[in-house]
Amino acid sequence: MPSASFTASRSYVRRSRRKTGANRIPTPSRTTNEPCESTCPVQIAPAPPIPGSSSTPNQAAPPAQGGSGASPLGGPLAAHQSPYDLRRKSPQHHGGADGAGVPGPSTSAATACGAPASPSCSSGGASGSGYSSAMLPARKRPRRTCSASYETCTNTAAHYLQYELPDEVLLTIFNYLLEQDLCRVSQVCKRFNVIANDTELWKRLYQSVYEYDLPLFNPAPCRFEFISPEESELANPWKESFRQLYRGIHVRHGYQELSFKGRNLVYFNTVQGALDYADERSSSNSTTGAVTGSCASSHSSESGSDAQQGALIFLHTGTYRGEFLVIDSDIALLGAAPGNVAESVILERESESTVMFVEGAKYAYAGHLTLKFSPDVTSTVPHHKHYCLEVGENCSPTVDHCIIRSTSVVGAAVCVSGVGANPAIRHCDISDCENVGLYVTDYAQGTYEDNEISRNALAGIWVKNYANPIMRRNHIHHGRDVGIFTFDNGLGYFEANDIHNNRIAGFEVKAGANPTVVQCEIHHGQTGGIYVHENGLGQFIDNKIHSNNFAGVWITSNSNPTIRRNEIYNGHQGGVYIFGEGRGLIEHNNIYGNALAGIQIRTNSDPIVRHNKIHHGQHGGIYVHEKGQGLIEENEVYANTLAGVWITTGSTPVLRRNRIHSGKQVGVYFYDNGHGKLEDNDIFNHLYSGVQIRTGSNPVIRGNKIWGGQNGGVLVYNGGLGLLEQNEIFDNAMAGVWIKTDSNPTLKRNKIFDGRDGGICIFNGGKGILEENDIFRNAQAGVLISTQSHPILRRNRIFDGLAAGVEITNNATATLEFNQIFNNRFGGLCLASGVQPIIRGNKIFNNQDAVEKAVSNGQCLYKISSYTSFPMHDFYRCQTCNTTDRNAICVNCIKTCHAGHDVEFIRHDRFFCDCGAGTLTNQCQLQGEPTQDTDTLYDSAAPMESHTLMVN
Repeated sequence: MPSASFTASRSYVRRSRRKTGANRIPTPSRTTNEPCESTCPVQIAPAPPIPGSSSTPNQAAPPAQGGSGASPLGGPLAAHQSPYDLRRKSPQHHGGADGAGVPGPSTSAATACGAPASPSCSSGGASGSGYSSAMLPARKRPRRTCSASYETCTNTAAHYLQYELPDEVLLTIFNYLLEQDLCRVSQVCKRFNVIANDTELWKRLYQSVYEYDLPLFNPAPCRFEFISPEESELANPWKESFRQLYRGIHVRHGYQELSFKGRNLVYFNTVQGALDYADERSSSNSTTGAVTGSCASSHSSESGSDAQQGALIFLHTGTYRGEFLVIDSDIALLGAAPGNVAESVILERESESTVMFVEGAKYAYAGHLTLKFSPDVTSTVPHHKHYCLEVGENCSPTVDHCIIRSTSVVGAAVCVSGVGANPAIRHCDISDCENVGLYVTDYAQGTYEDNEISRNALAGIWVKNYANPIMRRNHIHHGRDVGIFTFDNGLGYFEANDIHNNRIAGFEVKAGANPTVVQCEIHHGQTGGIYVHENGLGQFIDNKIHSNNFAGVWITSNSNPTIRRNEIYNGHQGGVYIFGEGRGLIEHNNIYGNALAGIQIRTNSDPIVRHNKIHHGQHGGIYVHEKGQGLIEENEVYANTLAGVWITTGSTPVLRRNRIHSGKQVGVYFYDNGHGKLEDNDIFNHLYSGVQIRTGSNPVIRGNKIWGGQNGGVLVYNGGLGLLEQNEIFDNAMAGVWIKTDSNPTLKRNKIFDGRDGGICIFNGGKGILEENDIFRNAQAGVLISTQSHPILRRNRIFDGLAAGVEITNNATATLEFNQIFNNRFGGLCLASGVQPIIRGNKIFNNQDAVEKAVSNGQCLYKISSYTSFPMHDFYRCQTCNTTDRNAICVNCIKTCHAGHDVEFIRHDRFFCDCGAGTLTNQCQLQGEPTQDTDTLYDSAAPMESHTLMVN
């Protein structure tokens, strides 16, 4: 008989034929002679009648050669045909009477069937092809007259099985067959083939052997996957899976002594017994041992490798304790159980490693298992080198869909160690271990994908000593230590991992380690996100780092990582924290929404910070303190709650080509001896000043554009210093530069223009050296010097101002040398009473002298100043009108509006006329309707000083 085959055919769809009492399935169209086609047989004795039918004398011939048998319905058969007869094609026809009783083309069918020719046995074709009607499909045959000769022809066992027996009965019979017999019977005829490939039939058979709820396939080397029948493109996925897995060895308790007719499977009670059998079979080079579903055979067929085919071993439901499994060949170990397979198949040891892969296990596989290492806590045997799963040198097994647990308080649950160790560990659950989850060391590599690593007592993953694994899409969370720890020159490529809720950092790099971490999400750490220290390196690219309790990234102790294109946000403290001589390249990151500074640099740290967006922080943008350094260039720092950049306590960073804007306080804030360089930056649109310098700070501010400050451009106060050189300071709501309270900056070659207040205001003891600046088109005085201040102005050009060029008042003085003061509206140099500056070589020319002209023309000075300017001239107080110390009246109003009153000369100084402003009792006769009370506008408003919170 032909050998059995698992070749899949089209699935059988059961069709009910319950018409006129018949119960059959249609047979194929008779276009060719298929194995299930039956012609009216000749040269064989007619079979006895089916029980219940009438017998005839001409049915008493002896049985045909080859035997006897039983009717499918239980009745005796006088003749029984072998399966070969069932597959026989239509008999050949020979002409003439010497054909040994075989009729020729012209011979009546009655010669062969023992009955006269009738429609029941006549040609089946319209053209008279010579086939009898018995060869027609059941649905096309005419109702029989049940003549004795017809029944003799048709009531053979073959005919009955192929045409008459109901489908349900055949399915019931086939349900008792095992896989090999089922394959054989499927080759009898087309009808049997269709029914024998019934998917439910193979599902029941498959689950009795493998126990799986879904078909398991082996589509690629060392890869097994379950596919739902509804999603499979195969006609019968259960049968195809059966075929792929059939040569496997089974470890199933109680089955070793059993034998099954029609089944060629090997059973063992122990895993070691199955491994020994596989080794023996492999060493004898028996082709029986070649497993279609094994990794080695698949790899060999696809890649052309000469790798020896390995065995496939199924471990059925149960707990296997105490077996010492050392895998040194290309075997595949698979759990086999219903439901969650791995939970039902457990390998457990209490001493030494549970499963070891060693050299020779190049294409080995372990999948859908639970591996446990549970050492006796009272044992004195050290377990620091024993693991639940161990992968040694020069082997590359695949471990897939396994549950791995270890209660050892030392070592690790999984250890991959040594040159050439290159496993693939996928879809495994390494959790609840009392030590490290996964430990990769000593030049080992490997691919680790889609694993669940959680709730381990120590780190989720250790990578050490030049190990260089690839880890993708792992879920590493809720560890009682760090999530991933690379140290002692560990390497690795970490991509798209989800790392969160670990007690220490999500990712730690130490002692020369140099990992690459890309597209990971590192969040909700109970301390920080990434911690790089003690000469750590690493590349952190395109990650999301957020919602950590401490800083998103820590860099310290001479570490020098690259932090690039990350999203660092919503930290409960800062974004990036660089301290303790840390370095690093911080570039192209989006840093926002952090509770403290977006980037903090302190204690001699010297990073490069460039091309970042640092914004919407709940605190400041960049904070450099305690002798921090750094090159900070081409960043955009904006919309932070406090200062955009703080520089303090001996720090000396260099800021170049940054855009620092739209802050809710100061743009750049130097205080408490903060130094550094601020070059070529755009600093604009802050609610406070663009730049503030105080308390001994001495920065170099060069080549910047500072505009749109609501509290001025630059404020230097409380002993601030600094060199401001070649800056453009314009369009600020108050003075372009404020210098006050004993501050002493140097301003050289700046352009200070279009201010909505004065150009430079110096008061309250302010000093400073102003050299070669262009100060023009400001709304108030180009330079206002007041209240005991004493600056030096040298070689400046002060022109086109909307008020005076230089005004000195309130007991201030100044040294003015070689300045050019021209084309200012109120006048060139205006000195209040008692002011005696040092004046040398100045050119004061072509000023509009609007104040003198208004006085000469008898106008109220308020007409030229309104309440926004403060022209300098003689001002008086009217005792008759009971004016206060805050009121002043210009000379023309005294002459006209207060003529005959008791008046008092105050001084020559900066006022506007309260009479003209309409704030006195009597209406001004020289001015129109009063505008508003302007008592509060006596002088230029003082700038707001920053009280930014200092956080270490």
